[in-house]
Amino acid sequence: MTTTIKSKPRKIKTAPYDSADYLKTEEDIKNYLEAVFEVPMDPQMLIHALGVVARARGMMQLSKETGITRAGLYKALSPHGNPRFETVARIVGAFGMRLSAQATDVALRKSRLAET
Repeated sequence: MTTTIKSKPRKIKTAPYDSADYLKTEEDIKNYLEAVFEVPMDPQMLIHALGVVARARGMMQLSKETGITRAGLYKALSPHGNPRFETVARIVGAFGMRLSAQATDVALRKSRLAET
């Protein structure tokens, strides 16, 4: 006769993952933001990424650099935030970067077709 012992599943303890924990240097931040801008623009992804970098650098420091209150930054960069363009530009500028526009592959192809 075989006896089967049922044991309770063991719970694995995990810590919440936060990308901000891995952005240690200005080079890390630059690379992270450049990667975000490489993919097709998703406004919510951009706001999320700016929030990650803000947490990595420190909200108090960002507040001083942008002139936006900490509460204002938390609100603007929250999942339900809807920051104005001016706010996004000030935050990106405080990170030592600037926003710029580039033609997409589709726009370039249309431009070439129009020339022929």
